[in-house]
Amino acid sequence: MNTDLLKRLCEMPGVPGHEHRVRDLITAEIEGLFDHVETDPMGSLICRRDAANEGAPKIMLLCHMDEIGFLVSHVDEKGFVWLQPVGGFDPRNLFSRRVLICTDQGDIKGVMNPGGKPLHISSAEDRKKVPELGEFYIDTGLGKAAADKVKIGDMVVMDEPFLEMGEKFVSKALDNRVACWLGIEAIRQLADKGRGAEIHVVFTTQEEVGLRGARTAAYKVRPDIGIGVDTTLACDTPGVPDKDRTTVQGKGFGLHVRDSSFIADRGLVAEIEKLAQNKGIPLQRTMLAAGGQDGAAAQQAAAGARAVGIVVGTRYIHTVTEMVDRTDLEAARDILSAYLEGFEG
Repeated sequence: MNTDLLKRLCEMPGVPGHEHRVRDLITAEIEGLFDHVETDPMGSLICRRDAANEGAPKIMLLCHMDEIGFLVSHVDEKGFVWLQPVGGFDPRNLFSRRVLICTDQGDIKGVMNPGGKPLHISSAEDRKKVPELGEFYIDTGLGKAAADKVKIGDMVVMDEPFLEMGEKFVSKALDNRVACWLGIEAIRQLADKGRGAEIHVVFTTQEEVGLRGARTAAYKVRPDIGIGVDTTLACDTPGVPDKDRTTVQGKGFGLHVRDSSFIADRGLVAEIEKLAQNKGIPLQRTMLAAGGQDGAAAQQAAAGARAVGIVVGTRYIHTVTEMVDRTDLEAARDILSAYLEGFEG
């Protein structure tokens, strides 16, 4: 298993609208895997693998590159850096975080905290309050000199290393560098099979702020079948009722049936489920009451497409401790390769 690639993908900074570093990493990694590669005006990387014959069906895998993060909105007279979020954060997970401000002059380390009194001088009532996102700021340790280095619009990401813990991988940005890894490794595993379909693996931008890159890329590709590749919840942890857990880690890839952005094609769900059972690839059906993913953009572009999601259950999502199970990741890779292989040249 190519763990090194997953590590490099996860540790690379790339928030919505600033995915260029991730795109450059992927571009170098996929050399020789595709017949045509281009970057569209939204910054999405569109990679095409040609079919053996004209008129073959178009299959589109959508794998978003962006992670949740922040953009610098203000640097005050003391050099404290203030932020606007790009993506959905729970403020309870942001206390005392190490961060990276990515500037034109280089990356600057900082620490993120909310304004207010520290433990030793705060009251019991003070300590009950959960700050709003707008109350968090970054201290770079540079003082007033920060204003000379940090610009409005610079991206900010969490500064945490990728970890292997038993059969688990832990990192920031597993949502959705997992999909970037899958888009690369599924094609690598496919080798020269599956030439009966024109396969587009698209590494999309700005998913976390509304599936934006996927919408424009899907209009360009106009697929017959769209597969949204993403993470989903794995709430198989203490304090969550079984009915809300979505997936259980170690029980296979998620076959995504519904969320608030789309309802999967029933025929595709049945076809992929049967294929997985025949290949001995473990799976679990998944649905989300809220949230969306890039498969919806493929489904709704132009005249529409059949669409489904292939997802990987992730604990502690949208934190720096996102966790996936190795065997679930392998199952997602294997079902994608098996499905694409089924289109014979």
